[in-house]
Amino acid sequence: MSKKPDRMTAMQQIIDAVKQDFPLYQADTFVCGPDNSCMGCPKKLMELVDTDLTYWEHQISRGVSPTFDELYQFGKMCKNIRRSLVRNNRIPA
Repeated sequence: MSKKPDRMTAMQQIIDAVKQDFPLYQADTFVCGPDNSCMGCPKKLMELVDTDLTYWEHQISRGVSPTFDELYQFGKMCKNIRRSLVRNNRIPA
């Protein structure tokens, strides 16, 4: 039976998954799409993810462990933003 990760490891796993899945640092990531036909602004959503990601990377490097609620909120936010990015054809489904 596998052991559940501690909170810092769980947050790091979410961060790693987001970095792998989201086009965070590509040239067109923070540019509005043509004709502004977006459903939810991918530019603003990616800025939000980038801000929170940077915050949590810094907190982890300082040894500050997230609470269960913070883990849940960050994971939920990333899941919802991923859904929006798929809807706007920024990442594959």
